[in-house]
Amino acid sequence: MSRADHFWQLSCFDELPSTSDYCLDVCRAGHGAAGQAVLAYRQTKGRGSRGRNWLDAGQGLALSVVLDASHAGSDALGGWPFVASLGFYDGLLRAVPAARSRLMIKWPNDILLDGQKMGGILIEREGDFVLIGLGANLVSAPQQSMVERPVACLAQCGCVPDVKTVAQHVLDGLAWWQQKWQQKGFASVRSAWLERAHPLGTPLVVKGGTTYEEGHFAGLAEDGRLLLSTENGMKTIATGDILLMEKGA
Repeated sequence: MSRADHFWQLSCFDELPSTSDYCLDVCRAGHGAAGQAVLAYRQTKGRGSRGRNWLDAGQGLALSVVLDASHAGSDALGGWPFVASLGFYDGLLRAVPAARSRLMIKWPNDILLDGQKMGGILIEREGDFVLIGLGANLVSAPQQSMVERPVACLAQCGCVPDVKTVAQHVLDGLAWWQQKWQQKGFASVRSAWLERAHPLGTPLVVKGGTTYEEGHFAGLAEDGRLLLSTENGMKTIATGDILLMEKGA
């Protein structure tokens, strides 16, 4: 029996506008409970981070979960992107082991395949709950003309299991890393995240409002903020849109 079998209560739907909106509605109606998970085989109005839409290319992963924020300690919200991305990464890798050398986490919680976005995470707070939405291109990716940047799908690495099986692998990973965080603290999460992320020295651009910073990835601060080595010294980044640049560009 996997960890997901006893940690989560998974509900599957043929179609939903948004799995995250569904979870929000449940929590606002007073029926939210930690461990609820919602999977839609088709999502018509998926939401991404920073107000973006998440496009459903068909046979992709559209999964949202409800977790109790009160047991995660004082760094609860700051740690969730890293816990979520570790569980997401490990679950996708378990689904398609051949992707090992090609998957990477981009700060703080995007999943890249060969440097192109394959999966994303949306994290929201509702009362005592944290809602985590996870979307991934599994069998196909949206047409390039419909997205801002190059995108990829997991099938580029080999045969992908059915969507529910992938979801169960991801849920298993989420349960594992949430428990690890609670038992060992954020330092263990931070260390594991760095092993799966873009390497130290990776050229990055950080955009946010009027902010534009170029530099090289220098790791994570103890609280998970990004460290960017720039010509003007070390910068600590709390939020921003991160672009990976080609070395030598």
